[in-house]
Amino acid sequence: MGDAAAGRLIHVTAWDGPASATPAVLVHGTFSWGTLTFSGQRPLAVSRRLLVPDRRGFGASPGSHSDYAVDATDVVGLLGSGAHLVGHSYGGTVAMLAAAARPELVRSLTLIEPCAHQVAADVPVVAAAIEDGRRFMESARRGTAEEYIATAYGERPRPTPAAWLSRAASTALTERPCWLASLATAPLLAASFPKLVIVGGWETVPPGYRPGMAPLMRAVCSRVAERIGARLAEVPGAAHDAQLSHPEVVNSLLSALWASREE
Repeated sequence: MGDAAAGRLIHVTAWDGPASATPAVLVHGTFSWGTLTFSGQRPLAVSRRLLVPDRRGFGASPGSHSDYAVDATDVVGLLGSGAHLVGHSYGGTVAMLAAAARPELVRSLTLIEPCAHQVAADVPVVAAAIEDGRRFMESARRGTAEEYIATAYGERPRPTPAAWLSRAASTALTERPCWLASLATAPLLAASFPKLVIVGGWETVPPGYRPGMAPLMRAVCSRVAERIGARLAEVPGAAHDAQLSHPEVVNSLLSALWASREE
């Protein structure tokens, strides 16, 4: 169901579960929207309420521009008196910023392949990826949203509705790149809540991804986990979207983490 509370600037889908349990907020990445990114996590609503926002410019939220710092403020507004926080890709950067800003409201933090490249920018493969990303986006921004979609999906099936995909592509082309975000990890390391970083095994690289994703994401995720004091969990057979390709594995990891905080 959609949640359009007065004064809220983003659209939030609420998958209702027992009100007695601590809720969870799930933050999607770029070129997507909340219910698409986390469709595999809906079964977790059997044990708690899940709040699945669309970041600004994506899904049913207003606007045409995305910015990780503004998104983080929006997410803080969803934490209420306390919630578990999950972020995927660009949403991982958003979740890190939100958790660092208001750690007292976070019950646990899970980052699924966060594109927090600056945390590991001294690693050669990450530094090279940052420069490759700059060049790629400069070129992509000279094209159209449809060309960007074609680059990402090729002949593969495209998610629906088509209007949301087109809008997601347009917003992704203009948003502030999360892999250039300066992220303070010390507040997260000092925070008492449990933390988990999930990385794919990247045995194969799906169509639409830049070369070298396996060593890149291993380097970024390993460094992020080290810097914030998180457990690092690899999902064999997964790539960037482990929560979509291997929902049972990711859901088991999330359920165990959330339960450990509430025992």
